[in-house]
Amino acid sequence: MSASSNITAMKKVVQQLRFEANLNRVKVSQAAADLQQFCLQNAQQDPLLTGVSSSTNPFRPPKVCSFL
Repeated sequence: MSASSNITAMKKVVQQLRFEANLNRVKVSQAAADLQQFCLQNAQQDPLLTGVSSSTNPFRPPKVCSFL
């Protein structure tokens, strides 16, 4: 690697580090509390928690028709 390409690469690294240092950060405890609150507020609309009605479930087993 030449010296000029090495300097260019290091400038990109410094630029990225400066960008990351200026990001606003949220404490993990606050993010966890926000996530918990969001989950509790939207629990009624979550099909994994409430289930899917059989009439609207596209993956329900097909009904078998038998002719006698």
